[in-house]
Amino acid sequence: MNNKKRYKILLLFKKNNPNPKMELIFSSTFELLISVILSARTKDSQVNEATRKLYSVANTPKKIINLGIKKIKYYIKNIGLFNVKSNYLIQSSILIENKYNGLVPRTRKKLMTLPGVGRKTANIILNVAFKKNTIAVDTHVFRVVNRINFVSGKNVSTIEKKLIRLIPLEFKYYAHSWFVLHGRYICLNRKPKCDICIIFKFCEFFKKNDYLSFKN
Repeated sequence: MNNKKRYKILLLFKKNNPNPKMELIFSSTFELLISVILSARTKDSQVNEATRKLYSVANTPKKIINLGIKKIKYYIKNIGLFNVKSNYLIQSSILIENKYNGLVPRTRKKLMTLPGVGRKTANIILNVAFKKNTIAVDTHVFRVVNRINFVSGKNVSTIEKKLIRLIPLEFKYYAHSWFVLHGRYICLNRKPKCDICIIFKFCEFFKKNDYLSFKN
């Protein structure tokens, strides 16, 4: 795909949704961090249901530590991999409290020292909480950009580098959110909704396939 098409796609995303909002519910940077850790392989709606109860009793590193592993497991028991994630929450809270003075670190390197935080999660925190022009590549972003040939790559690292290099500065801040929402609600994994897609004119997947076949 050439840069002209890329620009038109991003412009359509911006016109359609100029201020996209993350679907995870949070009221602080620490809550955002916990919610993103919990969201791995889990729907945002399930995370929100669990954190609504969890945050009412513990929404700071100290409170999470004091709550303890057993009670954390109780609050997030309906979330996938809750045993592992419970440990992540405790360990990350201890590190934030003891090493970072109770504050979520503001650099990717420091964020990635927290248990349960990889590059994708770190990029989301940097983008949403600290207003950095990072682009997190999750399963939705990876699938969509490869499918429509916005960029192509066999791993998330390659995709991230290409997106950072090719997306104009004016679109970088919201790029992750636009591709996530597009992948979540339009460009679905098995049956993409090409008939209601706002970017179909520039999508190279659309040109190669009969989209009507995906409706049946």
